Amino acid sequence: MPDFHLLALEHLDTAVILLDEASRIVYLNPAAEHLFDISGKNLLGHPVDQAFTHAEQLSSAMRQAISNNASYIEHDLTLGTHAHGKLHLRCAATPLQYSEHYLLLEFHPIDRPLKLAREEQMLDQTQANRLLLRNLAHEIKNPLGGIRGAAQLLEQELEKPALREYTQVIVQEADRLRSLMEKLLSPQNASHYSALNIHEVMERVRSVVLAEMPAELEIQRDYDISLPALVGDKEQLIQAMLNIVRNAAQAMQGSGTITLRTRIARQVTLIKRRHRLAVMVQIIDNGPGIPVELQDKIFYPLVSGRANGHGLGLTLAQDYVSQHHGTIEFDSEPGRTCFTVLLPLP
Repeated sequence: MPDFHLLALEHLDTAVILLDEASRIVYLNPAAEHLFDISGKNLLGHPVDQAFTHAEQLSSAMRQAISNNASYIEHDLTLGTHAHGKLHLRCAATPLQYSEHYLLLEFHPIDRPLKLAREEQMLDQTQANRLLLRNLAHEIKNPLGGIRGAAQLLEQELEKPALREYTQVIVQEADRLRSLMEKLLSPQNASHYSALNIHEVMERVRSVVLAEMPAELEIQRDYDISLPALVGDKEQLIQAMLNIVRNAAQAMQGSGTITLRTRIARQVTLIKRRHRLAVMVQIIDNGPGIPVELQDKIFYPLVSGRANGHGLGLTLAQDYVSQHHGTIEFDSEPGRTCFTVLLPLP
């Protein structure tokens, strides 16, 4: 392709990739490098299907354009990248002919409107979940007082001191449940916000889960130690991250690898507000993945993929993250599940 045409592509906001007859990458413009977070120098000369994962839809669009010798547009293309997981894009594939045959790929992200719609749905869902949990906590709290009082009366009637150990267990567990219900019923402004290091949170979670699980579980660290401090409730964030990591470990039945990754995210929109910087925490496991039939309702209360699961862990995690004006999303398939938590920096 003539150099002056390539020069024109340099200044486009649209992400453009140019392929030769063998589907090898011969050019990427800066917008494509930014969209996919990849370096053009490292990809030149490589087949396009090596640059991306989940490229089946892209390959199909390329074949359509080449076979018809005309532009082909895929309006809802899912394309996997090594940096971002999966992106939702609109792609136009156009055959070009100069002295050689080329294929021009144009990519337009459609993640933003989808993301805004998901955030709107998440806000409504979180508020509904919070109301349901408060009602549930209220209904559980009242009988606990009666159970505790009955156990104390029973203890006074027992002749054998050894039997009182059982009534003490009832009293202690009733107190523990009552404390949990009071936390669920407490207003949001009861949170204690202060500057904190996200890695202290993740290390606490890592140590707790490793203590709970057998030795076959491996939890790897992939931290960006240059991350600045964020403002939040440390105990709430520990509980949110712990619920996600514990879910991953239980899904793998205590055998597998979990990766805790932290990065900085720039220019992100969270809960309808634009933030210049945010902390991104990714919890990645190599387990069986979330069943497809549960993926749309995984954050609903009382929904669990395990027979003995109570289905409140991810609901509470989402609630705590939303109280920090952040978002929590996931991407799951057999062999890889990634939960991404974004928390805005002040």
